[in-house]
Amino acid sequence: MRVPETRGPVSSALFAVLAEAPDAPKEDLEELYRLVAGQVAETGDIIGDEDIQLALFCLYELHYSGLDGVSDNWEWEPGLIRVRQLIEGPFEAALRAAAQQAAGDFELPAGAALTSDEVADVLFGLAAMDTGPSVSRYVARKASLEQLKEFLVHKSMYQLKEADPHTWAIPRLSGRPKAALVEIQADEYGGGRPERMHSALFARTMRGLGLDHSYGAYVDAVPAVSLASVNLMSLCGLNRRLRGAITGHLAIYEMTSSQPNRFYGNGFRRHGFGPDVTHYFDEHVEADAVHEQIAGRDLAGGLVEAEPELLADVLFGATAVMAIDNRLSAHLLSSWEAGKSSLRAAVPAAA
Repeated sequence: MRVPETRGPVSSALFAVLAEAPDAPKEDLEELYRLVAGQVAETGDIIGDEDIQLALFCLYELHYSGLDGVSDNWEWEPGLIRVRQLIEGPFEAALRAAAQQAAGDFELPAGAALTSDEVADVLFGLAAMDTGPSVSRYVARKASLEQLKEFLVHKSMYQLKEADPHTWAIPRLSGRPKAALVEIQADEYGGGRPERMHSALFARTMRGLGLDHSYGAYVDAVPAVSLASVNLMSLCGLNRRLRGAITGHLAIYEMTSSQPNRFYGNGFRRHGFGPDVTHYFDEHVEADAVHEQIAGRDLAGGLVEAEPELLADVLFGATAVMAIDNRLSAHLLSSWEAGKSSLRAAVPAAA
């Protein structure tokens, strides 16, 4: 992915550090650490902080496809990991607060020894009480062509690398939950056929609307909350202590996906698009109806049966994704209903 445009002092300082050789003197790295400490302490909303979320997104990107022109040797530079952890702590605290609010009056079990079926029932209950704003219904009934493009741009920050953040959990699990995750991920990656990888299907949808389908092409256009939704996955996937959270995240993701994807597909069909564009959404209607059972019972439920102490983190992962998705949905709908763009910058057509 190309290095994005800066959004403030933190991303500016970070990109200056990454432009250097990893074996260069570390004075700039120490200055970055001090700067981040100050900015994190001062921000009143770390989830919506454009500068900090972009910096965290790019720090995580070093563990994925990397950044163009940035040495891969930066990936495990201890000073850079310290900077990342400086952001992760307050970010996780904000996510936990948002997750608790998203759970509302839902009675979350605490300290109980639950069977895998009981865990799945709790997660299905959470999914059923998610009453956040419905972008999928808006897309199905009202979204303009430009709004459909914006919708794809927001989703592209994750969908063009779909499944990767959850895959970090595979070596951190064993037995039944590991087998369940591998089964889900094999499907996400196309069952060995690259053209059927879900990221490839999404890229085809973007091409159908004249959008650039290269990963990260629109990183400058999306707001902080879109980056935060991806950063949540990376936080949980890259930290072994949060393996429960990443399984809960995936479980609720699958449980709340099938019907919305049906609506999304209908919205694109309403504008005259055919199977080349809608196949991504149609595929998820069927696939996620199967995945939700595997993710709820065998993955999340199996993990809690094996490690009961991880129940709280499984529920945190599930409610955190609900909280961030509701916040992103509210941003999209409030922008569109006011006749405004939901993006930070206009989206150019693909070259």
